[in-house]
Amino acid sequence: MTTKRLTGLAYVPRWIGGTLCYITFGLGGLLCSLTILPLLRVWPGSETQKIRRVQYAVHLLFQFFVQMLTITGVIKVNTEYLSRLSNAKGMVVVANHPTLVDVVVLISLMPNAGCIVKQSIWRNPFMRGVVSCAGYIPNRGANLLLDDCQKILARDNNLIIFPEGTRTVLGKKINSFARGAANISLRTNTDILPVILRTNAPGLSKQEPWYEIPRKTIGMTVEIGEPIGHILYDSDEGGDAKMARKLTRDLEEHYTQQLSKTLWT
Repeated sequence: MTTKRLTGLAYVPRWIGGTLCYITFGLGGLLCSLTILPLLRVWPGSETQKIRRVQYAVHLLFQFFVQMLTITGVIKVNTEYLSRLSNAKGMVVVANHPTLVDVVVLISLMPNAGCIVKQSIWRNPFMRGVVSCAGYIPNRGANLLLDDCQKILARDNNLIIFPEGTRTVLGKKINSFARGAANISLRTNTDILPVILRTNAPGLSKQEPWYEIPRKTIGMTVEIGEPIGHILYDSDEGGDAKMARKLTRDLEEHYTQQLSKTLWT
């Protein structure tokens, strides 16, 4: 897949369109957190039903946002084996992290997804209501974090984790993986669903400001792999810590090998 880099006046419509996407995302998140999402949370039903309703609403909202990004030429998403993702229940979904919108893309493809959210998002007035109503998990102490993850997975919701911790440094395939995803998988007896995000053009990276709209359309392919059974890393063979290190190392090697196969032109 090839895309043309926009320059001069040709870039102006892209910049305007992309900027409108960001404004819509921010104001839409604020508006929904003040109206429809709280209403879905107080509507009669169990706690699980309430969270599922809100997560499905966020799923639809993010679908709309991804469509806006597509129409304005910022990003174009293709998927492989999507049914593995849309039908997943109670799994730790692991993905690499090349762009700013990775979590938005993944949630737009999954009706029942939760994620661990950094504290700065909880303080963001535009997104605080969304993440709170959707039952997303604040990144806090290890024991509290593990308990929160266990509750999410026990409801058959999926948990999205980026082992890199932050967006991939430009010029690298991946950053080094942290052991968080492996620890959660092994200590909650949950299988891992690996997702590889391949992009064909730089943009929306950690080294670029969020408002810098890509001059080339970012083609993103979402590849959903085969589930990895947690039982393959039985703690009886060496303890949770040792198995978590081994699983993390295996995951990092898998992603490095798979992403090295991509030859964009």
